Amino acid sequence: MSNIGSLNEKPLHAALKQWFHREGDLVEAPLDGFVVDLLRDGLVIEIQTRGFSAMRRKFDRLLDTYPIRLVHPVPAEKWIVKLDDEGHQTSRKRSPKRGIAADVCAELVSFPSLLSHPNFTLAIALTREDEVRRPDAKRGWRRGGYVIEERRLIEVVETIEVDSPQDLLGLLPAGLPSTFTTADLAESLGRSRHLAQEVAYCLRVSGAVEVVGRDKRGILYELP
Repeated sequence: MSNIGSLNEKPLHAALKQWFHREGDLVEAPLDGFVVDLLRDGLVIEIQTRGFSAMRRKFDRLLDTYPIRLVHPVPAEKWIVKLDDEGHQTSRKRSPKRGIAADVCAELVSFPSLLSHPNFTLAIALTREDEVRRPDAKRGWRRGGYVIEERRLIEVVETIEVDSPQDLLGLLPAGLPSTFTTADLAESLGRSRHLAQEVAYCLRVSGAVEVVGRDKRGILYELP
């Protein structure tokens, strides 16, 4: 692939932009006072690897006029690459952690109501990635003396599109009770209670589920 408008970009963002680029797309295109990653016959494609809240002003200005497809990567498979002080690779090991599509809700909590907007589509890119770490004893105490330098795309395994609140239900695990708490959701997802709370918030605010009560375990949510 050629380098497509990748100046000053993080490697993952630049690689995803190249991955989703199609012939004829305008790259880093000016649009109504903003610059968008890709513009395809009026469709805006934005790559956001983290921090959805940073997109709010752009969406507020553009979404009523243009369809927007927001692409967010979730590492379904991740390899930890460690560098030495000179930048040479010393090891590469596969992480036991595997991402799932519902992990996107950790970012979607910034604006879950946008799923009800007819011009908004969220594209979850399940990826294989390298997570590159470099030594930093001062800031890296949580990761054994290393900090994350960058993420590098190996490939996009699958893309899951969510363009309505009902599509969020497709991210939920099979076997979840029709009436559930975030404790039930965390157990079914195999994730933390904190992420389950973020998923439940996105489901509730988008209108995909309803709150039907509370018991000693917490708020009760009901699937349609």
